[in-house]
Amino acid sequence: MNLQETIAIFFIIIGTFFTLVAGIGALRLPDLLLRMSATTKAATLGVGFMLVGTAVYFGELSITSRALATIAFVMLTAPVSAHMIARAGHFYGCPLWEGTVIDELRGRYDTQSHILASTQTESVPEKMEEVVP
Repeated sequence: MNLQETIAIFFIIIGTFFTLVAGIGALRLPDLLLRMSATTKAATLGVGFMLVGTAVYFGELSITSRALATIAFVMLTAPVSAHMIARAGHFYGCPLWEGTVIDELRGRYDTQSHILASTQTESVPEKMEEVVP
């Protein structure tokens, strides 16, 4: 086994680990918003590392450019899609985890236009201690 294969295996193992963490997060976390956060971050890293490992293994310009383009696409689209799914879930009333301390979006959606009202800075607490009873 040469150095190029060793580096590729290293990146693919790291990518597999992050993908496993994303799967565990999707199963174990208590509500939609936490699941979306875990899967978006960990799965994006997992896919990125696996594609870097693939690019290193093959070492060809065409495969490397496709891998980098795919990484850029995933890094641009995964957070946007997760945000849209989480926003839709919040709008339609997916229950939050009972340990959630503050819901800054409650009462700010217009049910007719689906537009989020802007927040006022004085209504947002400075410290979390002001929210916890």
